Amino acid sequence: MWKNTEVARRLGLAAPIIQGPFGGGISSVDLVAAVCESGGLGSFGVHHLDASGILDVASRIRARTSGPFALNLWIPLDDADEPRIDDAAFARNTALLQPYFTELGLPIPQRPERFAPPYAEQIEAVLEVRPAVLSFVFGIPSHSVLERCRELGIVTLGAATTVDEAIALEQAGVDMIVATGFEAGGHRVSFLRGAEESLSGTFSLIPQVVDAVRIPVIAAGGIADARGIAAALALGAQGVQIGTAFLACEESNADAIHRKMLFSPDARYTGLTRVFSGRLARGIRNRLMNELQPHAARIPQYPVQNWFTGIMKKAAGAQERSDLMSLWCGQSAPLLTHRDARSLMAALVEETSVISRRIGGDSS
Repeated sequence: MWKNTEVARRLGLAAPIIQGPFGGGISSVDLVAAVCESGGLGSFGVHHLDASGILDVASRIRARTSGPFALNLWIPLDDADEPRIDDAAFARNTALLQPYFTELGLPIPQRPERFAPPYAEQIEAVLEVRPAVLSFVFGIPSHSVLERCRELGIVTLGAATTVDEAIALEQAGVDMIVATGFEAGGHRVSFLRGAEESLSGTFSLIPQVVDAVRIPVIAAGGIADARGIAAALALGAQGVQIGTAFLACEESNADAIHRKMLFSPDARYTGLTRVFSGRLARGIRNRLMNELQPHAARIPQYPVQNWFTGIMKKAAGAQERSDLMSLWCGQSAPLLTHRDARSLMAALVEETSVISRRIGGDSS
């Protein structure tokens, strides 16, 4: 019974399918609700929101579904919560990006008071909201936060890109591990070593993590259809997290041009780069990636660069300028066929059941 895994039982899901959380405003209440109502775990990336925004999002999700859902936060890494960038460095990066702002008809941005909301306020808001699941990337919450989650009945999901990270998560008391291969779209969420040194593929990573820890493992990276789900479960995973396939659905908050590009031949050609956000991430290769790559060593760390390009992305999306925006995309995008979340969930469940019956006599 492929659907009756420890992940599904613990989280109260009809099928152990988790919608990947999207940061930077491309998560949506519509998508979370659609996935939850279809028996999976909907996720909302809230790292870009302040405390009041988190409270509002949770309220709107609960108005749409009674199912369990996850809120996702980024753990501050290398002092990224309050990055140190002097005025001279800010000016140099402004000059580097000025031609693109001009091309998009945007004024040159002035330095903000902060580049991202304070993590401490975000975590307090999440604990106040008390979602069924707190998922997180780029590290491990403090012992006190994990203890408060246990007291409140919040299941914790931590992301790992290496076996060492998975072991660290288990030792800290995290409930479940999302083991993510380098095929995944979006950010590489490494935290013990550099992201460029933590590029294990999903098929290699999953069985190693399963063998190394006792808590449930959720597979992520390069899973876009039922074949990927069946393969991940065969490797010992107790569930899967799927990102790009849900990002491509009309319910997501990705720009229309971004969703269109996920179904285009260009989606076959992705690359890992730091130029969009200051952290290593996978997206469709485009003009902005190619032109900024020679300057990658000068790009400020997250969230500074992410703040700059976020302004650009909003304008580029409105102008359908796919050449001047980040286009997060995993390596399995060419397998995409569904454009709405409910039909995607139905197909994933039905087709995985067919595969399970074919290879193991599973009738569920």
